[in-house]
Amino acid sequence: MTYFSSNPDISKILKVTTPAVILAGATLLISFISYLWTPKKYIFLVSLIIYFLIAATTAALILNTGKTSSPYISLWMLVCIFAGVFGIWGVLPIFLATSAFIAFQYLNNNLAINVIIITILSSILPIIASIIIWHGKSAKNEVDSDEKAYRNLANELTAVTGKSEVVINAIGDGVIVIDNQGIIQLINPAAQNIIGWGNQDAVSLSYKSVLKFVNQKDEMLDIANDPIQQALNSNQEIRTSDLNLMTNSGKRITLSLVASPVGEIGSGVITVFHDVTSEKAEEREQAEFISTASHEMRTPVASIEGYLGLALNSQTSTIDSRARDFIMKAHESAEHLGHLFQDLLDVSKSDDGRLSNKPAVVNIVLFVHDIIQGLKQKATEKGLELVYKPMPDNSTERFIAPAYFVNLDNDHIREIVNNLVENAIKYTQKGEILIDISGDEDRIIISVKDSGVGIPAEDMPHLFQKFYRVENKSTREIGGTGLGLYLCRRLAEMMGGRIWVESTYNSGSTFFVELPRISAQDASRLTEQEATVALKEANDKYVAPPVETEPNFSNIPVPIVVTQEPVKPAPSPALSIPISTQIDTSISTLPPDTAQLPIISKPVPIPEPKKIPEPVPEVVLPPPEPKYSVPRGQSLTPEQIAAYVVKQRALAKQQAAPQLSRSLNNPVQKNEIKQ
Repeated sequence: MTYFSSNPDISKILKVTTPAVILAGATLLISFISYLWTPKKYIFLVSLIIYFLIAATTAALILNTGKTSSPYISLWMLVCIFAGVFGIWGVLPIFLATSAFIAFQYLNNNLAINVIIITILSSILPIIASIIIWHGKSAKNEVDSDEKAYRNLANELTAVTGKSEVVINAIGDGVIVIDNQGIIQLINPAAQNIIGWGNQDAVSLSYKSVLKFVNQKDEMLDIANDPIQQALNSNQEIRTSDLNLMTNSGKRITLSLVASPVGEIGSGVITVFHDVTSEKAEEREQAEFISTASHEMRTPVASIEGYLGLALNSQTSTIDSRARDFIMKAHESAEHLGHLFQDLLDVSKSDDGRLSNKPAVVNIVLFVHDIIQGLKQKATEKGLELVYKPMPDNSTERFIAPAYFVNLDNDHIREIVNNLVENAIKYTQKGEILIDISGDEDRIIISVKDSGVGIPAEDMPHLFQKFYRVENKSTREIGGTGLGLYLCRRLAEMMGGRIWVESTYNSGSTFFVELPRISAQDASRLTEQEATVALKEANDKYVAPPVETEPNFSNIPVPIVVTQEPVKPAPSPALSIPISTQIDTSISTLPPDTAQLPIISKPVPIPEPKKIPEPVPEVVLPPPEPKYSVPRGQSLTPEQIAAYVVKQRALAKQQAAPQLSRSLNNPVQKNEIKQ
């Protein structure tokens, strides 16, 4: 109020001079330019320059508008407070400018008490407050800290990149990094050696030009079977152990490959692979040896098992109880050995693709129920309860069993379910075993849950490997080959399914088998097709049986001689002709048995009739006309000869029976026969 009351002309006091306008314009222009474009490393310097321009503009205003009495003193106080933002670079110039003003006022004898007080309040105290407020938070320190952090991060990234490159180059497996467009971004030396492509040639090319995946017929794989494309599309890790690849030189090799996605779906893939051609060749040789050895050894083992079974049969042998125990143990060992050889054969066939696959439509609920019924006795003998949840045996309530249809090899399904349930029985000491079936529109899941010893976590990843068995105090005394679960995995994969396990050690295990499902309509249609095909095959294989005919013995001389015997008178008025039938036994073309036909070597006398007929000349009767003939010059089979012998014996008996009957009715002939 004092200032404005003593200076009535306010417009003159608030008048802005030309230097102040120039400084203000320069400050505005530089501030705008620095806002639009300022390199990171020059931010502090540009900010300091702008601050000095603002301070100079404010000082010019104060000096031209009454100095310590100027209305712009408050602006100067703000300038002094923000000096501490720039640290010593901001505080020191403001302090020097204030000191110069005090010295200038002293030299001009204008340093009054009020000037000193106003200077202290408007300059010295704000500078002290600025130092207190902004200590340790200066823009210089912040910029330096950011730059330092940036440099540290860059150095760390450079170090990590260098280390990663060293590690990638030192890996023996091939590593290829592919982006979301399928372009190769990195290839390590091992990959270059395996596929025969150099770094300069492969980088920036499509992976399909470098990684030429082929099938067994050396044809390029389609997108559905390409593991890298599958990883890009599904953003899931894809593993394969028998992928064929054509190298740059045209050589075909087998790879074990893992394609792991990076980041979100479609971001890229890191592919790691190694050459397993020699390992696969060794596996094939081992499988061939195991298959041959198992096949050759299975026959004698089956014979041993059969003879031991005969020895245990009370109807074929008699042994004491002690010997029976010994033979029983030997028989069980032979059975175990036979099962081992059969497992080895099945594993060998599954490894080299010789295992047959004959799909047939079946209701899996009813099919598994029949399998479970066959295993109930084994569970009962061990004191275990075998529960089939879809069709419980001891349920008193009515229930509807679900219908899940599959079109798969029934023998493979039986093998898997048998193996899993037998393992559950084997490794469960007490409690129950629960078998359940569930599913959705596309798949079914068979689960086998037991309350046995469980599986340790460290053994879970290796459980389905060949010859792997869990070895601990709980399973050491339980026999096994380590092939059952491996065979289950191979069979499940062959049918388009999978198998896995969930287990807690000492708390039981649950095995799951997932199989593809078909609808009831598809099941009905496929069943009709199978019936039609089976009927057609039966018709194609059917051969009408030949008409049962007698062999033609026209090429064998079999004379039948009818001779006339002396006729004697007899009281009987009947007229009869004595006939004696003799068969020539000198047939050299028949075996000895055919010569033992019944012969009436001695004629039986017949009473003379009242009228004596004329003598009957000796005739040779031809053999009976056969229904079919055997070409001459061909030997008869033993079956034909035997049939002929039986027929001739029957014919001889038939011819002799009437004569023998008449002889027995005549007392004279009866006495003669007795003699």
